[in-house]
Amino acid sequence: MNVADAGRRLWNAWTGVTNGLLCLLLLVMIGLACTQIFLRTFFSGGLLWADPLLRYLVLWSGMIGAVVATREGKHIAIDVITYLASETLGRWIRPVVNLFSMAVATVLTLAACIFIRNEAMFGSPSLLGVPSWIWNLIFPLAFAMIAFHFFVALLADVPALFRRRGRPANDAAAAGE
Repeated sequence: MNVADAGRRLWNAWTGVTNGLLCLLLLVMIGLACTQIFLRTFFSGGLLWADPLLRYLVLWSGMIGAVVATREGKHIAIDVITYLASETLGRWIRPVVNLFSMAVATVLTLAACIFIRNEAMFGSPSLLGVPSWIWNLIFPLAFAMIAFHFFVALLADVPALFRRRGRPANDAAAAGE
């Protein structure tokens, strides 16, 4: 097995883990919310810890959803310049945008790490015996994953910068260039 195959398998495994975690979070949220509705409707009560836990689960699923959206290239983007620019100029704009986005996500990761440190030092009470800073670990994790996905997109854009206009990479390699 070569390095490219190993990298592809690792990438596919990582994709499966993030997609599976997102599905699991959604199933748990739906089950817990339905249980709460059932308990409140038929027994005039519910689980005291369920609502705060649901808030954390929504936060986790939103952040992991942002990671998946970034990985799939379906994140919120304002790309009017790329849309209006020529193909040649667009090849240079995309890497700059990915580099900028990666830098922003990296800064957000560092800010989230500071937030987690402060939560650990001065944090609020725990939920289900788990300190609040652990529930908030999704912030640095998700922003780091988003930065990583922009880095991968940046690496994917680099070969296009050196490709001749109108000639796909396969044709250039087949022609012996």
